[in-house]
Amino acid sequence: MEELVSQITGYLRGMWRFRWWGLALAWVVGIVAGVVIYKMPDKYESSARVFVDTQSVLRPLMAGLAVQPNVDQQIAMLSRTLISRPNVEKLITMADLDLEVNTPEQREALITELSKDLRIGSADRTNLFTLSYADTRPERAQRVVQSLLSLFVESGLGSKRQDTDAARRFIEEQIRSYEQKLTEAENRVKEFRLRNMAVLGDGARDYISQIGAMSEQLQQAQLELREAENARESLQRQIVGEEPVLLPQTPSANAVSIPEIDGRIDTLKRNLDELLLRYTDQHPDVLGTRRLIQDLEAQKIQQIEAMQAAGGSQFGALDSNPVYQQMKLALVQAESKVASLRVRVGEFQSRLDQLRDQARMVPQIEAEMAQLNRDYSVHKSNYDALVARRESANIAVDMNTQTGVADFRVIDPPTLATKPSAPNRILLIPLAGLAGLAAGFALTFLVSQLRPAFSDARSLREITGVPVLGTVSMLRTPERSAARRRGLFAFGLGIAAYAGAFAAAAFALRLIQG
Repeated sequence: MEELVSQITGYLRGMWRFRWWGLALAWVVGIVAGVVIYKMPDKYESSARVFVDTQSVLRPLMAGLAVQPNVDQQIAMLSRTLISRPNVEKLITMADLDLEVNTPEQREALITELSKDLRIGSADRTNLFTLSYADTRPERAQRVVQSLLSLFVESGLGSKRQDTDAARRFIEEQIRSYEQKLTEAENRVKEFRLRNMAVLGDGARDYISQIGAMSEQLQQAQLELREAENARESLQRQIVGEEPVLLPQTPSANAVSIPEIDGRIDTLKRNLDELLLRYTDQHPDVLGTRRLIQDLEAQKIQQIEAMQAAGGSQFGALDSNPVYQQMKLALVQAESKVASLRVRVGEFQSRLDQLRDQARMVPQIEAEMAQLNRDYSVHKSNYDALVARRESANIAVDMNTQTGVADFRVIDPPTLATKPSAPNRILLIPLAGLAGLAAGFALTFLVSQLRPAFSDARSLREITGVPVLGTVSMLRTPERSAARRRGLFAFGLGIAAYAGAFAAAAFALRLIQG
């Protein structure tokens, strides 16, 4: 600590040697700074206050029906972004500042100056904004603030209208896009239903119930077929057991009727007719049926010949017996019924097989149908949501047209300043004096370091590294002491005059400014 104090004392002693140099520089710097401050042009500030009312009685009533933007946040963002280059260029035109600009360089300088000097301030958590600008001419400052106020109001309303129009255009484009998607989805569903109409059916019954009903009908037809076959076989046995009355004439083989063989031949001929409707003559079933018919006809001829050989001339036509004729007619009817029931059983079996084949295709078709319906449902829900939002946006536009996005109320119009607001010479003059003293102090320190001197033996020994054997003190004579006192008095008087001059200048400026 002692060394630090000793070092500081050494610096002060060295600076004291050049005190007059520092005082002279302080006077020069102070006078120059005072003249510069005095010559600085006066600036007149114009300001305006505007209150943005974002509250409306209609907004709470329309909650949920119309779009409710955050107007407070939009106004706050507008106040921060209002001073931009496009707005400043527009402001120059509105305030007629471009009349004094002749070159692009001057215009750039004017834009830079305005961007730096324009001020928009707001109180915390309020929508009260203060617009201000300072210029060397009070009327021009007032024009600039008036133009800035108009630009602030127009930007707030215009940007909202632009946002609303852009949002409505975007919604309309999306609605048209989804209308096209809905049309395409509906066409795909329609085409799919037309292609799979036989499988989809009317949707009243599923395939399980249809297969069950068809199985019941098939079983019922099979039961009726068995009943008809049993009845036919019973008639055939009765006809074989009947004793026909033989006439004396000898009939030909074709005129003789053997009920059992004739019934089988008739049945095979009807089956042959049905087979010919579906197949060609060379089909194995057709060839097999014809071969059976030929075998039965040959068997019939053999039996007739055997009967003729046994009965001789007493063998006559079998058709002369009335009971036999009735039984033969009943047998023909039974054969017809059996044939029709077989056709019905075959048809029911074919339908049942077709239903089972279609039932196997149902899961895949239902999956494809579900995919089509899902895509359609997504497009439909998005379309309905967009239409609802469009209506909400239309209501919001109508509401904003009636009530306005925000109400801009000018609390204080732009003022025409009568007194300069800058520079504050009363504050700058003392600062100029302090700047002069600081410059003088810095000069004395710099010179003392350039031209050092040793004030005691210890500093000499530390710097030179040579042992100091002793020191010689300087005797103070009355003349030297008087000269020293005169020097101190003159230096103090110079400092006092310096401070008094700047104090007087500040006091005079206060009197001038009133």
